[in-house]
Amino acid sequence: MKIITLNLNGIRAAERKDFFPWLQKQNADYICLQELKAQEADLSSLMVSPYSYEGYFSYAIKKGYSGVGIYTKNKPLKVTKHLGIPEMDDEGRYVELEFEDFIIISVYLPSGSSGEERQTFKYKVLDKIYKVFEEKLNLKKNVVVCGDFNIAHHEIDLKNYKGNKKNSGFLPDEREWLSKLFTKCKWADVYRHLYPDEGENSYTWWSNRGQAWLKNVGWRIDYQISNYEYAIKAKKASVYKGERFSDHAPLIIEYK
Repeated sequence: MKIITLNLNGIRAAERKDFFPWLQKQNADYICLQELKAQEADLSSLMVSPYSYEGYFSYAIKKGYSGVGIYTKNKPLKVTKHLGIPEMDDEGRYVELEFEDFIIISVYLPSGSSGEERQTFKYKVLDKIYKVFEEKLNLKKNVVVCGDFNIAHHEIDLKNYKGNKKNSGFLPDEREWLSKLFTKCKWADVYRHLYPDEGENSYTWWSNRGQAWLKNVGWRIDYQISNYEYAIKAKKASVYKGERFSDHAPLIIEYK
């Protein structure tokens, strides 16, 4: 099974950058998308159902903002777009597809970089989504959560870790939340399971400021996490940098 996750930074912008021809060549089973920056009415037929895929989306109330989606060739038994958590539901930050023995989720956790108010909002979301993730593991199904978590976990996960220790995305409380997710809650960071010591090749996001992309001054903030039993089925992972569809790069993981 091949799963791709990518923050598009606008699905319409990604289409103009030839994201869909690239996608067709990947032959992936599931493609998880974040930051659609679009409403249902904005999506072309290609965006809704590219090639042999069917798309399932959750949109933000605010136009041109947030939004997530999943492409699949398989018809799910159940689709969940709302959790009863206004902070997630109103901003279109969660969509889940459930199959007989497998669940896949696309999630877009908030950034707190715009100021204290949004950082407080981010912590509120982290507290609430942690409980959701905890419940998913108790379902005794294989579960994969894909998405932009807006958190770099360890120093190896970003280039300028010394200069970012007081910045959103690398704050101690955010990093501790991830640690708790992987230790106490028992989720597995699939990429790190495969490549525990990989640094610069693991980055998935680069600021548009300066020459971050050219100099590979990046962050690893996009993840695929799963229950441990499924994580050990992962056989290889990569971050695709051959083309740029967004300020993020696709994270591709293949499972047995």
